[in-house]
Amino acid sequence: MPIHDQGYRRYTGRRVQGRGWWVIARTGVRERLRERRFLALLLLAWAPFMVRALQIWVSTSFNQLSFLAPGPDTFRQFLDQQSLFLVFVTLYAGSGLIASDRRANALQVYLSKPLTRLEYVAGKLLVLVIFLLAASWLPAMALLALQMVLAGSPDFVRDNPFLVPAITLFCVIEALVSSLTMLALSSLSRSRRFVAIMYVGVVFFAAAVYQVLRSITGSTAWAWLSLEDVFDALSTAIFRVSDDAVLSWPVALIAIVVLAAASMFILDRRVRAVDVVT
Repeated sequence: MPIHDQGYRRYTGRRVQGRGWWVIARTGVRERLRERRFLALLLLAWAPFMVRALQIWVSTSFNQLSFLAPGPDTFRQFLDQQSLFLVFVTLYAGSGLIASDRRANALQVYLSKPLTRLEYVAGKLLVLVIFLLAASWLPAMALLALQMVLAGSPDFVRDNPFLVPAITLFCVIEALVSSLTMLALSSLSRSRRFVAIMYVGVVFFAAAVYQVLRSITGSTAWAWLSLEDVFDALSTAIFRVSDDAVLSWPVALIAIVVLAAASMFILDRRVRAVDVVT
């Protein structure tokens, strides 16, 4: 019986450089969309859109209820309402993005191919950013389009030209910061559940700590600990509404930059082909 040589053979297929991030992102999105529970979560995230759509329809159909007509602050409030749904989407879609690869020792497989760490992280990041924008930016823009259709004119957008850039800017910042934070936490563990617990701690436990410190000291100087208050301060500045935030927007911006920088530092240290144990 002949024995064939099973040694190394040079790959002669077609290589596409710099596209690995898109392959990772596309695969991750498809995997999530196959899960009915996640699709149900995305549909649930659109529930506030239905309520706001009804409000806009009523305000344009009945003159007696014109006081319900939307304004710039309506869209800011809508995005604030979406924040809780974004937390659940982040937990479901993001907790295992890197943790699952670490548990299966797949990082060695990914990074042994012509794929850089930056492409790997960018692909994983894009998966979560797409779903977060689908639960925040997309319904907000659909709500704005619905307002123009029911009103029969684009006067609302013409009178508020900053609204579309404001919605886009805030949603992108919120999605990027949330995604970077979750990816950093996901790189610290092999367990999706533990990663989810850590993210809940960042979002809710830190906010609870702030409330305790506020009640003890009587000061709102610790508001930077609460991610919700940080985003609230940014949305107040971006949407040009009355300054009712407990945190000034420069401090909120610094908190966001520090959190993003810390997340990128963790990813740089943890996303490696080989774990070095000292």
